[in-house]
Amino acid sequence: MNFTRLVLNSHKRFFNHKSNYKGDIMANEIYYIGANDEHGINPPTAGKRTPTMPNLDRSIYENEFNRAAKIYFIEALFRNGFSVYDVKPELRDISINERVRRVNRQNLTALVTFAYNAYGEVFNSASGVGTYYSPLNPQSTQSRQLAENIYGELVQGTPQRPRGVNQLDIGILSSVNCPSALVEAGFMTNLQEARRMINPLFQIEVGEESCQGVCQYLGVDFIPRDIRYPVLRNGSRSNYVFLLQFILNQNGANLTVDGVFGNRTAEAVRNFQENNSLAVDGIVGTNTWRTLLTMAPYPILRNGSRGVYVTFLQQLLESNLIPVGNIDGIFGNQTETAVRQFQENNNLSVDGIVGPITWRSLAQID
Repeated sequence: MNFTRLVLNSHKRFFNHKSNYKGDIMANEIYYIGANDEHGINPPTAGKRTPTMPNLDRSIYENEFNRAAKIYFIEALFRNGFSVYDVKPELRDISINERVRRVNRQNLTALVTFAYNAYGEVFNSASGVGTYYSPLNPQSTQSRQLAENIYGELVQGTPQRPRGVNQLDIGILSSVNCPSALVEAGFMTNLQEARRMINPLFQIEVGEESCQGVCQYLGVDFIPRDIRYPVLRNGSRSNYVFLLQFILNQNGANLTVDGVFGNRTAEAVRNFQENNSLAVDGIVGTNTWRTLLTMAPYPILRNGSRGVYVTFLQQLLESNLIPVGNIDGIFGNQTETAVRQFQENNNLSVDGIVGPITWRSLAQID
């Protein structure tokens, strides 16, 4: 009997959504992977933040990166057909003891935690990516292998300086009953790496490379993000429906992530299509998939544009230390001013319109 699941614990209520179906990647459903993000954002965990960022006049909180990387990791897990457990769906922080209790009730195949490092309280030259495991974990050999596999992919796939695989004795590594690895993707106290914390392309890369490391650890093929996605419609059942429902929930829907494309999922798809100027038919084809994933080719954006690509644009501008005000998916006057500033800073034609040349300069990890 095959199933894929997303288990969410929310305010101590536990949901185990299972669907019996013949999935696209049947073999991977037996692997149950936990995803955890350190600290919290609402309210922000005290002290876990960058120094004040130039031009933005604010600190970036660690969980702004951690949560985003975890979300992209979960997306990659669903695409690859794994069963998934989100250890901390809440925005607020949760104690390590509670996280450990949650994990140890699940009988996970493996657990991956996302975090960002720091050195001191001011910007300095400490930098790089590392992974951690605990020799006190009851499956320490497997934990080390998991950490090594993820580390190898992160070093190959991101611009971060390699810092190695190291030991660390914290509960989420040592006290859980499954192989467990911690990703420290960079340093909040390094200005360049602090900027990367809010760059969605870097967040995606860390999530993707971490999933690729999990696949290597388990000895299964990795399915990359730029595949040709299947057309989905009412009645579809597959791991890609799990992925669809999860992404729709990140965009304001409130769906049960069960892998079954029913009426509520169709309605959420139509709402997403309408909000992003797509043909409203409730069918998830090439254009809807591309927009859900904010993938290239990127559309031309100008004052008055709305949707997820505008949110993506605003995030990229802020990662370039150009303030846009609220990151709200609405291309208004402040976003246009920010685009013009970016164009001027990069010797581009200053017209406030985001076309192919501006996208090419903007949509990168630097």
